[in-house]
Amino acid sequence: MLWTIFVILLVLWVLGLVSSYTLGGYIHFLLVLAVIVLIIRLIQGRKA
Repeated sequence: MLWTIFVILLVLWVLGLVSSYTLGGYIHFLLVLAVIVLIIRLIQGRKA
């Protein structure tokens, strides 16, 4: 499920950069947040 959210945010980020800088900035923030969560999940998964 995390991978699905990551891919959706990535697509929305690309569309936001193409369509509008304001929307792109917001989606870029969400993408960075998703990458941070993804890294945390990978680190926790390897320790478990």
